[in-house]
Amino acid sequence: MSTHSISKGCFVFKPPSKKRRVRQETASNSTERKNDSEDTELRFASCQSLWAQIKLETEKIQENLNKQLLDNLVSFLRRSHSEFQEKTTEWSCQMKSREIPTAALVLGVNVTDHDMTFKSLSEVLQDDITPYVALLEAKDCPGIKNLMQKLMGQLMNCCIDIDEDSFEDDSHVQVSQNKIRCSMTSLINWYKSVMKKTDSETTRKKRNSSSRHWQSPPVVVIFKDMESFTTKVLQDFIVISSHHIHELPLALIFGIATSPMIIHSLLPHSVSSLLCIELFQSLSCKEHLSTIIDKLLLTAWCPFKLGEKVLKVLINIFLYHDFSVQNFIKGFQLCIVEHFYSQPLSVLCCELVDAKKRVNTLSHNQCENIRRLPSFRRYVESQVSENQIALLTSDSFLKEVTQKLLEDLQLYHENYVSVLRCLHVFTSSLPKYPLGKQIRELHCACLENQVWETEEYESSLQLARMLNKSDLVTMLQQCVEIFVSSSGKEFDKTVEKLKEFLTQFQELEAEAFEEDVSVSSEKELQKKTDLYHLQKTLLELKESRRSKKLTKFEMLRFEVVDYIDSLVRNYLVPADHKTLYEVVYFNTASVLRGHLNAAPRTALHTALNNPYCYLKNQALKSDGGSISNKAPDICIAYKLHLECGRLINLVDWLEAFSTVVMAVEGPKADAASSDQVDHIIYARFIQAVSELIFLGFIKPSKQKTDHVARLTWGGC
Repeated sequence: MSTHSISKGCFVFKPPSKKRRVRQETASNSTERKNDSEDTELRFASCQSLWAQIKLETEKIQENLNKQLLDNLVSFLRRSHSEFQEKTTEWSCQMKSREIPTAALVLGVNVTDHDMTFKSLSEVLQDDITPYVALLEAKDCPGIKNLMQKLMGQLMNCCIDIDEDSFEDDSHVQVSQNKIRCSMTSLINWYKSVMKKTDSETTRKKRNSSSRHWQSPPVVVIFKDMESFTTKVLQDFIVISSHHIHELPLALIFGIATSPMIIHSLLPHSVSSLLCIELFQSLSCKEHLSTIIDKLLLTAWCPFKLGEKVLKVLINIFLYHDFSVQNFIKGFQLCIVEHFYSQPLSVLCCELVDAKKRVNTLSHNQCENIRRLPSFRRYVESQVSENQIALLTSDSFLKEVTQKLLEDLQLYHENYVSVLRCLHVFTSSLPKYPLGKQIRELHCACLENQVWETEEYESSLQLARMLNKSDLVTMLQQCVEIFVSSSGKEFDKTVEKLKEFLTQFQELEAEAFEEDVSVSSEKELQKKTDLYHLQKTLLELKESRRSKKLTKFEMLRFEVVDYIDSLVRNYLVPADHKTLYEVVYFNTASVLRGHLNAAPRTALHTALNNPYCYLKNQALKSDGGSISNKAPDICIAYKLHLECGRLINLVDWLEAFSTVVMAVEGPKADAASSDQVDHIIYARFIQAVSELIFLGFIKPSKQKTDHVARLTWGGC
């Protein structure tokens, strides 16, 4: 705007002092960081304690699942060499047949889980049967000599205690072990000497340690991956061992991933006839996963929960990639770490008693985080205006409400699990399994949306209304057991109602028995007039179809199904409908896919094109098209090769590489334009090109000897 005044003035408005602003910002940032650091430490401690509890529980579950298999193996090994202990004629007969006791252990295609199974097996055998257990892998045994070396090395390390005073360093131990000739004769002589030593020496240490083993314990050799062993190695070892089975009580365990028929495929009849094979089948990996989900996820003791999308990602990786329960557990661990890292309110993801205590100590920032949750906003909108104002302004009132909401969330999980198991009892035996055969499928369907609004649920109800009396009574009895075992008292009326249904079915059965007796007597009188009464019954059937009158059993069956439907509608509400579900649920499936479902092409391009993304070095920061000379050599070569066409001239590529590498400020910049390239830079360039060839970005071209061809991103 123009002014009409005679004089014009310049007015200066000084901004506040920078020092004062910096002090205020640093003070506020320091207080926020202090609060964040306190919450971070508490979240980290909560994450560690929760994972330790879950890990302990999973180990117990796996031990219980493998217990039957390990017990069967132990009893087989006890039977296999019991005759060797007694020196009976029966053993001599087996000794002449030269058969080696062999356990074919079929573990399934989940190879990554076999290590834990074999580890548990080795520990059980060493505790109950024998201290002489050798675990062999195909990669360590390319020949029979390597196999014997590995076998004798493991067996001698199991029983020989080397005093630290007798050897100065480990090199002497290695030399002394290499002097032993690796052969079956040497192994037998060693076994006899060890047996004589244990018999003669009666020291307390030896007596206590060997009391749980036999007097002449067998030597157990475990082949972890039997399919990967060379056929000739297996044949030679079996033939040699069979000749010495009367001198050495040997037992073999074959770890099989595919089928026991692989034994006869790898070994000819002349060799397989030397084995006394007994088959052992481990628990299916699908059943193992179902047990883990049932005991770990579908329980009220674990405060951490998986959302529907995350659970589907983990299950799909299991079903379509590796069938590995261990990888599923590792993915579950990753979800726990990611949840406690990304969610500030995960500090409340703990037991209810501890969560209430932590609510009282929440800071104002954490209270604001609660107010920002979408589920809490919905809760505030459903309240009256006075409570809305108090929830948004008063931290103390918010903490009281938060404690109550956490109690409701805990109660919801307890009721949800019980009703989910009850619904699974009704739907798991229906034809074509509309809601899935496994409880995990039903759990995902209930988490995704309101299950009673789906077509699969309606078809399940229609099929449930056609169940026979015996199946329906059995299902009701299972539901009664489920609700009785639940910790909540809310299902007392439900148990009474289900028991009432059972008594009504019993009364119907008694009435049906009386009707059957009367009908049978009438049939005896109607034998002479079968044609007349047949026409009469046909007319009665037609009239009953027109009238559609329901029997007492059908009416009671409808009543039972409707009651189960009411339980589902009341208790199987999706978790995202509950307030504060974000505190305990992790549902960021994209983050989980980024960690578990690798995209190697994208990751390689990002790492080579922008190394700062992974190395986090400030010197590697550069603009979009520029190339930093601080980057690794392979990154420089990669970015330069992106600027070329299908064929790349190595001489031009080398010159460009040396220009980027030698690009420095000052008088040393002229060194980059010299005619001769430094030998060090040349070696670095050759190494970078070799690494790009190894990664598959380029390949040598037959068209021109001094060119290479691009294979990716416009190289065709």
